[in-house]
Amino acid sequence: MRKIRKGDEVVVQVGRHKGQRGRVLRFHPGRVRDQDRVVVEGVNLVKRHTKPNPNQNEPGGIIEREASLHVSNVAIYNPVTGKPDRVGLRHLEDGSKVRCFKSNGEALDLVGG
Repeated sequence: MRKIRKGDEVVVQVGRHKGQRGRVLRFHPGRVRDQDRVVVEGVNLVKRHTKPNPNQNEPGGIIEREASLHVSNVAIYNPVTGKPDRVGLRHLEDGSKVRCFKSNGEALDLVGG
């Protein structure tokens, strides 16, 4: 079960981008737990040198884009407390599952659908 999804607002916990906040653009799941990675908007920017491609009308040069981070290095942002928080799962009375914050138990959204 993925506790961080596309569109969630997360905070980077470790590394040189520690404390930066942004939305998850992509989630790259892996077969092994070590491969779970996320791409966060405006965080971990790298420069890529690209050749021009006249067939697709793309200019060459140095392009800056987001690189992926491991999912263990980010935590979901809790707007109520204003801090990063852990996420857990809770079952409702009707049998559906909901993601909730560990600190205050407030629900994020329904799981599945």
